[in-house]
Amino acid sequence: MTNATAPSRSTERLLATCWTSAGSAAPDHADIRSQVELQHRIEFVASAGFQGFGIHAVDLMDSIRRHGVSHVRSLLDGHGIVDVEVEGIDAWWMDEPRNNYEARSILDAAGAIGARHIKLNPDHQNRAWDSELWAARLAAFADLAGDVQARVGLEFLPWSNIHNLRSGVHLVKAACHPNAGLVIDVWHMERSRSSTLELLELPLSLISGVELNDAAAQPLGDLYSDTINDRRYCGDGDFDLKSFIDAIRTTGWRGPWGVEILSHEHRHAEVSVALTRAYQTARRSLA
Repeated sequence: MTNATAPSRSTERLLATCWTSAGSAAPDHADIRSQVELQHRIEFVASAGFQGFGIHAVDLMDSIRRHGVSHVRSLLDGHGIVDVEVEGIDAWWMDEPRNNYEARSILDAAGAIGARHIKLNPDHQNRAWDSELWAARLAAFADLAGDVQARVGLEFLPWSNIHNLRSGVHLVKAACHPNAGLVIDVWHMERSRSSTLELLELPLSLISGVELNDAAAQPLGDLYSDTINDRRYCGDGDFDLKSFIDAIRTTGWRGPWGVEILSHEHRHAEVSVALTRAYQTARRSLA
């Protein structure tokens, strides 16, 4: 049942995830850093209407090295960004987080710029893994993120070891940490054949982030190529976005709606134009 205190749909906040504002950058490039200056990215995101900004950990650390934490924070605050997300953290299961200098550095930087959401990747290679160890490491990472007042979101990926909603729920429940949840992207739901009924059964406490986009009914290539090259703007594809959005709202979700567009078309468009289209199509889907 939808909570009576749900915000007006016109005031629901949207967050541009990192690749949505990264210009020509893509996850499969040798250098994944965005070539768009951080100041311009934030300006374009805010001008399009987004109140949330996502940044890859590589770009975050590079920006801090070049400009300093206070400058990055002032850019976000000065443009009315209220939801900040940091993503791109891999191999977090390899070491105890408190002994992992890189992880601690990213978390410290995220906290310093006011990020409240840290997105973790599963193992893209789908190698053999120890579920008990992963649960323990996820709990430890969530605990460490709590030190900087951020929440952890694990994103399941159809080609990975955490390949669908069910496997993601199983791991997060095993971690049993209030600061750990799942990032639920409609693309990953559709391509992993996870059902809307599963979403309706999901406790709100297990949801850390939500992402919108669209695509063709069937992948245009292998799953990885499809996810980074052939996503579409909301409403331009074949996904049942209405059912997905209705199910997420039914859980009581009040956080920002991430908009994650990765495609050849989006990357080759002028960044401000692409962001405006991403915002407007997502907003129409939420109406």
